[in-house]
Amino acid sequence: MNAANAAPRRVENLHTDKGKVPVYATGIVEQPWDGYSDDDHATWATLYARQRELLRDRACREFLEAQDAMGMTPDRIPKFAELDVALRAATGWRLIGVEGLLPELDFFDHLANRRFPVTWWIRRPDQIDYIEEPDLFHDLFGHVPLLMNPVFADYMAAYGRGGVKAHAIGPEALQQLTRLYWYTVEFGLIDTPEGLRIYGAGIVSSKGESIHALESPAPNRIGFELERVMRTRYRIDTYQKTYFVIDSFEQLMAATGPDFAPIYARLAAQDSLPAGEVQAGDRVYQRGSGEGWEDGGDV
Repeated sequence: MNAANAAPRRVENLHTDKGKVPVYATGIVEQPWDGYSDDDHATWATLYARQRELLRDRACREFLEAQDAMGMTPDRIPKFAELDVALRAATGWRLIGVEGLLPELDFFDHLANRRFPVTWWIRRPDQIDYIEEPDLFHDLFGHVPLLMNPVFADYMAAYGRGGVKAHAIGPEALQQLTRLYWYTVEFGLIDTPEGLRIYGAGIVSSKGESIHALESPAPNRIGFELERVMRTRYRIDTYQKTYFVIDSFEQLMAATGPDFAPIYARLAAQDSLPAGEVQAGDRVYQRGSGEGWEDGGDV
């Protein structure tokens, strides 16, 4: 915890003449709710209203129902302690306040123990359409609702346990597991009776990506296959070139249940795949046109 009476810091990336430098913080902080300004609450209200309207026919039913069930409202920034009551009762998860990006092992340990880190600060009004790092809106609006879903909540805890193991195995395993998080938790799509819908937090918290992920002809939309996903590089600077589509959260949990050690051994002998490439054997919902894609830059 921070020292007594010390205000929590707003930890953001550094920008230098050599590019962006991530800055990490490990402290757990109390949410300084009384310290939020009118602008902070107005930013939350603007983003919440805009995204809920946009997601009405784009987000999966489980996300929208969970957000309502936990009592998240548009008028003010929610109090973590109030959301915790519903979250703990539903799946045993709880929220912890953090100052910014966490080191990987700290993040995995929190997930493994059903603690979800939420950045305490919200973006400034001039950042309302885009911010590089996760802020309160991304974390709370985007990630937290699906933790009310028992299957997805179990998946997140299992991912945390897997992350602790991958960290001990080495950087290649960790990179492959990070791709899984990126293409499911952050940028996942799900096939429903109503059509493709969004569940990934990086999409549901972004106006532009919510539209791009479902309606743009540019990206590939490909059926989820675990090892295919773990080989595929991704973009952090533009909209995604490829989205992977699960059939259900149960499918996601089943695919990631087995021990990953043999998977890491198999993948070590294979090259990673470009973010926008379609492979023979892929279950293709849509082959993207590639319109507007930038060369290079895959992570």
